[in-house]
Amino acid sequence: MQKVRIGVLISGGGSNLQALIDNVENGYINGEIVMVISDKKGVYGIERARKHGINAVEIDKKEFEDRNAFMKAIINELERHKVELVVLAGFLSILSQDVIERYRNRIMNTHPSLIPAFCGKGYYGYRVHKAVLEYGAKVSGATVHFVDEGTDTGPIILQEAVKVEDDDTPETLAARILSVEHKLLPQAVKLYCEGKLMVEGRKVVIKTMN
Repeated sequence: MQKVRIGVLISGGGSNLQALIDNVENGYINGEIVMVISDKKGVYGIERARKHGINAVEIDKKEFEDRNAFMKAIINELERHKVELVVLAGFLSILSQDVIERYRNRIMNTHPSLIPAFCGKGYYGYRVHKAVLEYGAKVSGATVHFVDEGTDTGPIILQEAVKVEDDDTPETLAARILSVEHKLLPQAVKLYCEGKLMVEGRKVVIKTMN
């Protein structure tokens, strides 16, 4: 089976990117990370990519006159590298309608809660875990989903729950959930690359091969 060409979009350190790199290199994922884009300059994720010989580009959104120009630059890079699957690994910019339409059901995102809880506009990073603790929730977790026009509203691919401990802080809860994300995101990408994900309305069906 031909390897799927993967583009990864990041905004920070890139630990989820590293999980993908490791699982591509060990043969778990039948894909190739052909490029990494960061929407900020100087993030460690770019260095991670370059250490593994992956083409990495900084497309700093602050340097563009408007969002349309910024998104056009991203599309140009994705198309130039013939990317088939786009993975958002801690990418904090909201994608435009144009990007979503071009890559419908081919854009994945990971979110540090059990969607539809603690997600949507304003819920990112430690804000998610702080909200979980303030609410008194007993479980949180991680979700990998396809991206649609909303924020964290696309069809869910995989989820895993994480117990909230009585003495948790946003930092301790974040660390445990991040380790789950490092497992779920490569698993979802693996399933995609094997042609096992089928979107039926809001539902993602995982096909089993006999």
